[in-house]
Amino acid sequence: MSAGASGVLVVGAGVAGLSAALHLLRAGQAVTVLDPGPAGTGASFGNAGMISAAVVAPASVPGIVRQLPHWLLDPSGPVAIRPSRLPGALPWLLRWLAAGRLGRVRAISAALHALHRHSFAEWRNLLGAATADALLRPSGQVLGLEAPARPETAALDRALREGAGIPSEMLDRPALEALFPGLAPSVGRGLLLPGNGYCVNPGRLIGLLGEAVRRAGGAILAERVRALRPEGDGWLATTEAGDHRAARAVVAAGAWSPPLLRPLGLRLPMEAERGYHAMLPDPSVELPMPISVRTRGLGLAPMEHGLRAAGLVEIAGLDAPADERRAQRLAAGARALFPGLRHGPPTLWMGPRPGLPDSLPAIGPVPGRPGLFLCTGHGHFGLTSGPVSGRLLAALLTGRAAPINPQPYDPSRFGGLRR
Repeated sequence: MSAGASGVLVVGAGVAGLSAALHLLRAGQAVTVLDPGPAGTGASFGNAGMISAAVVAPASVPGIVRQLPHWLLDPSGPVAIRPSRLPGALPWLLRWLAAGRLGRVRAISAALHALHRHSFAEWRNLLGAATADALLRPSGQVLGLEAPARPETAALDRALREGAGIPSEMLDRPALEALFPGLAPSVGRGLLLPGNGYCVNPGRLIGLLGEAVRRAGGAILAERVRALRPEGDGWLATTEAGDHRAARAVVAAGAWSPPLLRPLGLRLPMEAERGYHAMLPDPSVELPMPISVRTRGLGLAPMEHGLRAAGLVEIAGLDAPADERRAQRLAAGARALFPGLRHGPPTLWMGPRPGLPDSLPAIGPVPGRPGLFLCTGHGHFGLTSGPVSGRLLAALLTGRAAPINPQPYDPSRFGGLRR
């Protein structure tokens, strides 16, 4: 089966790829999505479930460099870099640190706000209000604080939120206990972000997005793209099942995007920021909203199948085996955060987040490669920014008015993609 000459191939059936596919279909394009797994079973399945509409701070900020030695020396910490991966990851880390300069942080924050601010409305636009509202909860989220943040970091976080007009409320210990009975006494304060929320089942959400693509006339084929190359005026994707041709191709393969681009002479500076989760069935604790504690690298969200404990960042390479101890540490962290918590046997998971050094995705045409587009690199925010990213990608591909300023996400900002 092949896409028509005027159609579009989308490589990747995660939230970014399927959002792009559905918006392209609505714009009148013929679309074929290629992914080795069913929609909703990849990295999008295992995320923390957070809808971070009120988060505008990038991962790299001034002063973060002081944390690097700790990350290298503590393999069990919230952020860990396997020494064997350091030589390969060093160029990315240096660019990541450079993105933490104050001037860049302010610009990146504004671009994150443009992507995140209407996330709940974008999901309703994709799936319809009834479906989206059944799975998404605009409940707010609390960032638990066990120790005072560095004054300069706290001041920058506050300035970024206030500059974006994002409401927040500092909670004292009694207010925290009222929201989260049984919370460990070490969490003395919390920051409430009422604009955030969560998804009760990310896998089901992405599966329903895949069904919407099919209902709109798109094809989703369970095939792994082995190679992508230009052919005549279009693009050819080779899979284990055969060849697929189209006038244009969109790479939305998350952390697997760079291997598809390298044979074309294109270098996308992406690192697989591996994250873990432990799903705790039948929890004895009911949470009214997610709570995260950054010093533990832990976020807890109530879901349909239990309590999801997710988080941690591991720089170990795309193909390194999972370290199950890190997922078990998340389960133990949930019990430490709520000492009375009881639950059934946890299920453990690991998946790679596609991290670009400036915390922004790459969305748009690839310079010097007519008909090739990217919609990838959403890092920790794919569930939040995937829907509007897909709408932006479809607008750029079809020549329609962009819903937001596309410049901050332009792939040409990376020298390795310029031809």
